[in-house]
Amino acid sequence: MASAKPKKKNPRLASGRKRVRQDVKLNAANTSLRSKYRTAVKNVEKAVLAGDKTKATELFAKAQSIVDTVADKGIFHKNKAARDKSRLSAKVKALALAAPAAAAA
Repeated sequence: MASAKPKKKNPRLASGRKRVRQDVKLNAANTSLRSKYRTAVKNVEKAVLAGDKTKATELFAKAQSIVDTVADKGIFHKNKAARDKSRLSAKVKALALAAPAAAAA
């Protein structure tokens, strides 16, 4: 039975071994930030679906700073960050416009 992934070899040079150690830390930090980004976006979308205008606005403000931070660090491309912020903003604005119309009806 052959395994799907070939076994990685340990680097022989000291600089290579150090690079591996650094990559583990960097990978953990990037994974954490990526998760934080996705959670922030998801929380705003949940608030929008629930129809909670104040919560959605509040969460969107927090999400914006998280999205910008992650984009500045180069974990996601700046255009992806801008696109996500734009789409979230549109959803929050649509919710804000829909709420007064629903209250008037």
